[in-house]
Amino acid sequence: MPDDRTLGAPAQPGSGTPGAARVLVALYAVFALAAGARAGVQLATRFDEAPLAYLLSALAAAVYLVATLALACGPAGRRVALAAISVELVGVLVVGTLSLADPAAFPDETVWSGYGRGYLYLPLVLPVLGLLLLRGSRRAAGPTGR
Repeated sequence: MPDDRTLGAPAQPGSGTPGAARVLVALYAVFALAAGARAGVQLATRFDEAPLAYLLSALAAAVYLVATLALACGPAGRRVALAAISVELVGVLVVGTLSLADPAAFPDETVWSGYGRGYLYLPLVLPVLGLLLLRGSRRAAGPTGR
C-alpha cells in the first residue's frame, strides 16, 4: 500500500489531512465516473437536443479525472491539481450563473448547472475543499511548497 504522500497528503506526518486527501481523491473519482458516464450516454443518444450542456458535462468529467489523477500523485501532481481544481471552480461558477440567468441556453442540465444542484451542490463544494486541502498541504510541506 502506498504511503500517505502518494495520495495528495502533506509531506509531514501528523498534519491531520491524509484521510481527508483520500476522501477527496475518492470523491473526485466518483464524480469523474458519474459525469463521464452521464456525458457519454447523452452525447451518444441525445447530442442534438442540448449539445452545449452535454459537452460541458464531458468537460466536467475530464476536469474531474485530471484532478483525481493529480491529487493521487501527491506533491508531484500539486500544480496540475491546482490548475484542474481552479478550472473546475471557475466552470461551476460560470456555468451555474449562466444556467440560472439564461435557462433557455441550457435545455438540459449539466453537472455544473445551477451550481451543481442536481448533485446536491457538491460540484460547488468540492473545488473549495480541494483548494483548501492543497493550501494546507503546501503549508505542511514547508516554505518552498515541495
